[in-house]
Amino acid sequence: MAEIGKGVTAGKLAISVQKRLTRAQEKVMQKLGKADETRDVAFEEMVANFNKQMTEGGKLQKDLKAYLVAVKTMHDASRRLQDCLADMYEPEWFGKEEMDALTEDTDTLWLDYHQSITDKSLTSLDSYLTQFPDIKARIAKRDRKMVDFDSARHHFSSLQKGKKKDEAKIAKAEEELGRAQKIFEELNVELQDELPSLWDNRVGVYVNTFQGLAGHQEKFHGEMNKLSQNLNDIMSKLEEQREQKKGATAAAKTGEGAKSEETNHSESASSAPKSEVTNGSDGDLPPGFLYKVKAVHEYAATDGDELELKIGDDVLVLAFDNPDEQDDGWLVGVQESHWVQNKDISAKGVFPENFTQKV
Repeated sequence: MAEIGKGVTAGKLAISVQKRLTRAQEKVMQKLGKADETRDVAFEEMVANFNKQMTEGGKLQKDLKAYLVAVKTMHDASRRLQDCLADMYEPEWFGKEEMDALTEDTDTLWLDYHQSITDKSLTSLDSYLTQFPDIKARIAKRDRKMVDFDSARHHFSSLQKGKKKDEAKIAKAEEELGRAQKIFEELNVELQDELPSLWDNRVGVYVNTFQGLAGHQEKFHGEMNKLSQNLNDIMSKLEEQREQKKGATAAAKTGEGAKSEETNHSESASSAPKSEVTNGSDGDLPPGFLYKVKAVHEYAATDGDELELKIGDDVLVLAFDNPDEQDDGWLVGVQESHWVQNKDISAKGVFPENFTQKV
């Protein structure tokens, strides 16, 4: 049995070698113009379109994979940046929990985006491209069978034209021609049906690929925009928190300084001769003068004993005639401009202390 097997294998090999030789001889004869060649211009155009379609599909697949690599790289960079911010964000800062949740949501969004493109765009494109190798192999087989058909046709024709006709050989050649023609035509018809349909289907594939990609991008960027806005809001409130703390600290320091200055002034006033307080240090100040302030806010008087203030007004603060009449947070004084022009304090009035600043 083993010997028979070897013989069968050797026989098949010999047949295969003979077919290749016959095809090679036929192609040489055709190129030399000594044998006509079966040509189908329409089919050749289909094959040209097929080759173009296969090349474009391969390029699209390659570029889409490169895009996915870029998305993965951006995801990794985004995750490192978010982790860095989360690590630096101190627990007592505003929105610490929101910041941690934002980091997780951003990472999840990138993962979903990458997976959606892979599952719906790349997988569909990969499936589309799997059919090309088989069709390419069948086109090559069709070309070989066409050469076999031409060779069988030429062999049969030469036997018919020979001077000494061998009917047995002619009959065998005719049988081989019929078999070669049948095999070629079956492949040819199948491909002529498939190739135009495949060429038309490329439009739908491109539409689905890029429309799907556009949809994934729109969804991703929309969700990422919301997360970016949330991050911006957290950062803005963190800055507000910092400014509020700075303001509170500054106010505390200012209050301490003002209290110290007021204490020093009181001590200085109490240690000075009584005539200096009532009559002024140099005789140009109104009686009872204590210190000068500048208005930092406007104040509209609502009563006849109140002093109207405009931002920038200089006011000479006076001692109350009766200290018991002084309310907390209120001072009495006269506009410096009025005193300079008129040298009287008849226009004096009370005003809120926190609308002014000591100068």
